[in-house]
Amino acid sequence: MPQIPEKIHELTVGQLSARSGVAVSALHFYEAKGLIASRRTSGNQRRYSRDALRRVAFVRAAQRVGIPLASIRDALAQLPEGCTPNREDWARLSQAWRAELDQRITQLGRLRDHLTDCIGCGCLSLENCALSNPDDVFGERLTGSRL
Repeated sequence: MPQIPEKIHELTVGQLSARSGVAVSALHFYEAKGLIASRRTSGNQRRYSRDALRRVAFVRAAQRVGIPLASIRDALAQLPEGCTPNREDWARLSQAWRAELDQRITQLGRLRDHLTDCIGCGCLSLENCALSNPDDVFGERLTGSRL
């Protein structure tokens, strides 16, 4: 991994890519989504501050646990401009994501538990199938072919 001298305060997109292990195209995508920011040189080249390395690491860690990019962007927006997320920031922000993750774990558990039933019967009936119609929510809203 190439080392960046301490006196260099800004990184090119190639340097950020090499140091973070994230493809240049992904870094451009992150920038377009407001997850990281750059400034443009007079030659229209991107330059990232060194804190972009930590922000990219933060984004990647959050993605690995299944947090959507929109939620990650909202979390990063809570930090002061140019602030590098630290351990306390991660603890605070990840706590906010806990309820969302718990809900998704419950949904995945329900899917796992009912998946073998669905494969076993093969019906996919809107009236009986726990996957297509959990708790008969369609029956409570509407009836007939309007669905």
